[in-house]
Amino acid sequence: MSKKNLDETSKFLSFVLRHEPQAIGLTLDSEGWANIEELINGAARDGRKLDRELIEAVVTSSDKKRFSISEDGQLIRAVQGHSTKSVDLQFEQKQPPQTLYHGTATRFLESIKEQGLIPGSRHHVHLSQDIDTASAVGQRYGTVVILKVAARQMEEQGFKFYQAENGVWLTEQVPARFLSTL
Repeated sequence: MSKKNLDETSKFLSFVLRHEPQAIGLTLDSEGWANIEELINGAARDGRKLDRELIEAVVTSSDKKRFSISEDGQLIRAVQGHSTKSVDLQFEQKQPPQTLYHGTATRFLESIKEQGLIPGSRHHVHLSQDIDTASAVGQRYGTVVILKVAARQMEEQGFKFYQAENGVWLTEQVPARFLSTL
């Protein structure tokens, strides 16, 4: 399997498991799980060759751990990043570290200073525990700026934090008063 094929398949899985399952006639349950055979069949109707071996290779080779396969091997889901409102992953609330980070592009700074970090079309704002990961995320959008999030202070004021299976920290919003630039 080529890296290109794995990357293309990962992007396709992100699209259908996070945002548009109906694009291939797929249905996600309330926790975001999809039947792998239905995923393969839906992809085939869409003209994409997908098989269990390729899906498992994407899941195991991804350094970002975006997907998870159920213990019985029958279901797959994206671990976070959903924009479909019918999915609720039932994350367990956790105490965050003192500081978390968010990578973004400098062109978004003015808006962030006004309204803080908001999830947009997703369920949660995504935060990183380390600067390198935040920087890698921010690079996708342009000239990088790293925002420091006073996570523990937010939690002390009633904000809830969750951690996805892949280590990404999630919260519903980050008001501007809890943000500073590195």
